[in-house]
Amino acid sequence: MLFSLTEKPIRPDLLRSPMLNQEAGGFCVFEGWVRNHHLGRGVTRLDYEAYQALALKVGEKILHEILDQHSLTGIRAEHRIGSLVPGDLAIWVGACAPHRDKAFEACRHAVDEIKAHVPIWKHEFYTDGSDEWVDPTACHCAHSHSSKTTEGA
Repeated sequence: MLFSLTEKPIRPDLLRSPMLNQEAGGFCVFEGWVRNHHLGRGVTRLDYEAYQALALKVGEKILHEILDQHSLTGIRAEHRIGSLVPGDLAIWVGACAPHRDKAFEACRHAVDEIKAHVPIWKHEFYTDGSDEWVDPTACHCAHSHSSKTTEGA
């Protein structure tokens, strides 16, 4: 299993250790934490919901395709679901490859594809008492990739 969802706190040490191998010269990790603000508004918590069966299927497909496309020695991702507060780890992605460039590229590629295509929804709660569902595809930081990773997903 390359992709998983969890209601418990993510344990980076447990995700990282099985990926380490002597073929890898580079290991890149992305950790996405819950911020205490969004677009100038104070955030008190996030609730992540997922269509779990489909999320697992799509996440697994994305990571297998990235594994092959970037010639990796390993890749793994885990995303939290449930209620999280600022400072909590929401997503962990790790990629290892014979050389660092491929590990960096694959890690970013995986984060962007998961955010864009895995059916996980974020509900933000603000310090002023209001709340809002956030469109994950509206992130201004999304990076384009020259892959066909999610075609037919």
